[in-house]
Amino acid sequence: MYVVLIVITIIVCILLGLIVLIQNPKGGGLSSNFAGSSQLMGVQKTGDFLEKGTWVLAIAIMVFSLIINVSVKGGAQGNDDSAQKELIKKVSKPGATAPAATTPLLPAAKTDTGKK
Repeated sequence: MYVVLIVITIIVCILLGLIVLIQNPKGGGLSSNFAGSSQLMGVQKTGDFLEKGTWVLAIAIMVFSLIINVSVKGGAQGNDDSAQKELIKKVSKPGATAPAATTPLLPAAKTDTGKK
């Protein structure tokens, strides 16, 4: 399910990119090609179609992103490390201390008592 949602989202992103590239911000783009001829979708209709397509695809990307976010189990919550959870429970209790290390990290330093 997760992979299908990712693939659909990538396809929608590619389509949105193509529609945005077809449009020209100064009123040209694909709609300028239909200005002289009487096509099925006239100049105004092409602009409306591209604008509506942009909005639909942008909303679809947002919806798919939210669905993917909800459907995926949390990354940190997915780990099943029972030893680490037990350690967290022991330390989080009031008055509890962290378990001491079994071996010291550095050898004990000899102290000088001051006698000569």
